[in-house]
Amino acid sequence: MIDCAEASCYTTRYVMRQRYTSDVLVIGTGGAGLRAAIEVHDQGLKVLLVGKRPKADAHTVLAAGGINAALATVDPEDTWAIHAADTLQEGRMLGDPRMVELLCQQAPQAIAELEAWGMPFARTSTGLIDQRYFGAHRYRRTCFVGDYTGLEIINALMREVERRQIPILERAYISDLLHTGNRVNGAYGFWLADQRQFMIESNAVILATGGHIHIYQRSSSRRRENTGDGMALGLQVGAHLADMELVQFHPSGMIFPHELAGTLVTEAVRGEGGRLYNRHGERFMQRYDAERMELSTRDRVALANYTEIIEGRGSEYGGVWLDISHMPASLIRERLPRMVEQFQAVGVDITREAMQIAPTAHYSMGGLKVDPFSHATNIAGLYAAGEVTAGVHGANRLGGNSLAEILVFGRIAAQHAGEYVRQQSEQPIQAAQIEQAAERLAWASQQAGDVQRSLIEQLQQVVWHGAGVVRNEQTLEASLDQLHTLRLQAQQRSVGPADLAATLDLQSMLLTAEATILAALMRPESRGAHQRSDFPATDPLWQRTIVIKPYRDQTDQLRLQLDTELIPTASEEVQAAFSQQEYSIAGRLVE
Repeated sequence: MIDCAEASCYTTRYVMRQRYTSDVLVIGTGGAGLRAAIEVHDQGLKVLLVGKRPKADAHTVLAAGGINAALATVDPEDTWAIHAADTLQEGRMLGDPRMVELLCQQAPQAIAELEAWGMPFARTSTGLIDQRYFGAHRYRRTCFVGDYTGLEIINALMREVERRQIPILERAYISDLLHTGNRVNGAYGFWLADQRQFMIESNAVILATGGHIHIYQRSSSRRRENTGDGMALGLQVGAHLADMELVQFHPSGMIFPHELAGTLVTEAVRGEGGRLYNRHGERFMQRYDAERMELSTRDRVALANYTEIIEGRGSEYGGVWLDISHMPASLIRERLPRMVEQFQAVGVDITREAMQIAPTAHYSMGGLKVDPFSHATNIAGLYAAGEVTAGVHGANRLGGNSLAEILVFGRIAAQHAGEYVRQQSEQPIQAAQIEQAAERLAWASQQAGDVQRSLIEQLQQVVWHGAGVVRNEQTLEASLDQLHTLRLQAQQRSVGPADLAATLDLQSMLLTAEATILAALMRPESRGAHQRSDFPATDPLWQRTIVIKPYRDQTDQLRLQLDTELIPTASEEVQAAFSQQEYSIAGRLVE
């Protein structure tokens, strides 16, 4: 081990102020990270949590609608196999069946854990956990707490973290993973408040950092979240990515005021009976999915909304109308309290008038490629869980599956990281690793924050217009060229007050945006959320996973190489559960 005094001599511009050690380091304090930390602790190992935001304020708190598990409390016909079949089919058969089946088998356990930890789930009249429909689910399997389920999950997990006295480094930014060869052995970062640097020595690292949707101009992400930093950290040490072209655009984000553009309008509004209208008062989903209507899959509803807008049938603000005012006001206030408050703040009473909404980038269905059973990456000691990973959702994510994913795979990643730690000898951090990480921060400290933030805004516009809801070869190639220009500008020294976080965010966003665009160019078809106007049909030959492998060129620059892999076959039990036709949802809109 290197103590703090010894480490300080290896830095070139900063003094090493702090040093931490742990058996397992968990980067990210959302649902996946908290669940992983609880599991590591309960295995008797030393764990450390690190997050960019204050504790209990992770992006998970914005997840409104619910968490899926085949409990069969409302619809006794439901099973884990049907849940898995729905997930794979609506993911357009690009999800990894092994990972999906594991998720659906273990989701009920995650619900039981939350219940034991005090989660105040909505209940049926008989006292069972209530479940409601989300779009494209065959049965009611979404457990919920009003429309603030994610917040209550974080509250429940945080209580358990605090009860176990698990240490958390808040408002801390991890800039580099430390590694020797093909094995990680720690991380390097700085405090957001004063840029003091620190080092963490750890025999295993779990990335639970969320997605990369902040690369889009309009997204449901809060400022400086979901910048793809976990994916970029993985790429920098050689970890593989998968499915990066598959970005989910939620059908409904706010469109005004400008500062709230993209803010999520939960799918629960449609689940509770909300209807979509264009400027002519037409309930237009009849043209896109006449059977399931507003409860169709997110990719179909997002594409429908997008099409209505670009073909001139949208509102003056560039949106469509989502109306639930035909439902009883008391039900709206009971089931959708957050939406009532969210729109009241901008002068809209959703119990009496329609909301204006438009598609918004919402979820990264691609990410780090992990083993389906252990959630290990191809780098020894590096694990990942949650939105930072690929494999579960395929080309379209079902609402409610992500909250189940963070709990199930947060636990599984931690179990296997713990097993790994017990089997490995200690791997000391080398002086050269510290020097390289410190030099990167020294470079970032010389960049003007306002210039970096301006480049971020330009990048977001480029990606939104080039690789958004609908893309084609021309827009993708143009956006790739523009990214190259932005990268050159980002490397030039700029004068002004530094913003280390903005500078490093931009580097992560440039890298993950490039991965997204390259993968979108490689997939010559339309499938789920990946819509190519120049390839409008789905090609059965492209039921494959696009894998991105990083490498260093002769100048030590990070480059991306793309390949494809076949997708395994689902188990016989799940194949038997596949629906052979679109199932009826008659009457669901008045549930």
